[in-house]
Amino acid sequence: MDFLINIHESLYALMGDALYYAIGFLGIIAIIAQWRLYEKANQPGIAAIVPVWNVIVFLRIVGRPASHILYMLIPIYGQLYFIPKVWIEVCQSFGKRTMLDYVLVIAFNGLYILNMGLSYETRYLGPVHGKAPLPPPHKLTNPRPQLA
Repeated sequence: MDFLINIHESLYALMGDALYYAIGFLGIIAIIAQWRLYEKANQPGIAAIVPVWNVIVFLRIVGRPASHILYMLIPIYGQLYFIPKVWIEVCQSFGKRTMLDYVLVIAFNGLYILNMGLSYETRYLGPVHGKAPLPPPHKLTNPRPQLA
């Protein structure tokens, strides 16, 4: 606990009250991002600000049952495997299936979710959990002319 207190004191010494403004700003960005993403997936946007309901709706978007919320609470499995896996499934539910998309959603979660929520090109394709995985997208080459 002293370690966390030392981190807070050092950050507060560097930034002052701006630290809390930055955290609040990032929280507002995250709420807007989730709200838009939920509306795009035909779910209630208000769920973005209700604590447990937002995770249930998030799991519903990818097709997982609400009982999988318990997997997120398992100490190492939940944070290092299950939650990033759900983020990747969200990408797949919205048609993002490249390795770059997977890395971006893990590295810049809130901003990438905001990008998916505000993008006009991104469409919700439906839940992906429990379905056979779609093949990865391939680059189109120049089609051969047909002789017929």
